[in-house]
Order: sequence, then structure tokens, then C-alpha cells
Amino acid sequence: MFSDALQFLINLIFSLFGIALIVRAWLYAIRMHPFNPYSQAILKLTDWLVRPLQKVLGTGNRIDWPTLLTCWLTAFALLILSFVVGTGQLPPTSSLLPAALAALLSVFKWAFNVVLWITLVQAILSWVNPLAPIMPVLHTMTAPLLEPIRRILPNLGGLDLSPLVLIVVAQLAMMFIQQFTRSAFGI
Repeated sequence: MFSDALQFLINLIFSLFGIALIVRAWLYAIRMHPFNPYSQAILKLTDWLVRPLQKVLGTGNRIDWPTLLTCWLTAFALLILSFVVGTGQLPPTSSLLPAALAALLSVFKWAFNVVLWITLVQAILSWVNPLAPIMPVLHTMTAPLLEPIRRILPNLGGLDLSPLVLIVVAQLAMMFIQQFTRSAFGI
């Protein structure tokens, strides 16, 4: 029972940190102002690990490679630590390459999870409190994903189904990634 609780806490902490890194990379990609209070919170939470890699790698024009690498390293560390807690020993070296690939799939799963939750929160707030202070941030984050869907869907007047479509696509992508990860790596 203790190892299950420890496994849960490790998964929770590493996943939340990985999700914060995904949000950081997303904020960089959409050019969210760094002095926004929400951006500041994410930067302060993740800077301690991303900043050293930024000095070595630098950042791309639209892609924050150091943050994405840090996110992958977080997922890789999660898998290795989960193996150690579950078995009580280090994984064999032959399983490091599959773990590295599984970590990449975990990053994609976290990214789709972020898309799902940000879209869901934005949709609910648009009904409950459309003037909430976080709404402009959510709108800026989801607009690049929702606009292509809105161009395809028919105009239903005041009813926007694009968030629903995006949530379904994100959920399907997470299911596919989970199934692929389970069948390929047994995770």
C-alpha cells in the first residue's frame, strides 16, 4: 500500500510539473506576454530547471526547445522512478530506449490533456462567467486551435461547437496514445 501511495504522489508531482512545462512552451509559441500574471506563475514554477538548458540550447523562433526537452526529461524521470518504486531496482539498460520513446508519448499525452482542460475550462467559463480575468488568456491560448475548426463547421448562429470538437479530438488522441503506449511498452 505504501508503494501505491508513493507511486501516486510521484505520478501526480511529475505530471503536474510536465503539464506546467507544456503550458510554458505553449505560452511561448503563442507569444503570450511574459508579464501576464499567469505567465509569471508558470515561469517561476519552471525556471529553475529550464533556465540552465536555455543557456546551452537557446530558444527557437516559435518553439521553446529547452522547455520541451525539460518536459521530456521530466517524463523520462517519471518512468524510471516509477519503475524503481514498483520493482525496487533500476531498469535494465535495454529498456532505456523504449522508456525514452514512452516518455515522448507521455509528453504528447500531457499536451493533449492540457488542450482538453483549457478548452473545457474556457467553455464552462464562457457560460458561467465570460468576464472572468483568465478568459483573455484562455482565449489567446485556444484561438489557434479553434479557428481552423470554426472554418470547417457550419455557422450555427450563437452556438459554437468548435470547443466540443476540440475536446473530442484531444480525448481521442489521448486514448490512441495510451493504447499505443500500453501495447508497445506495457506502460
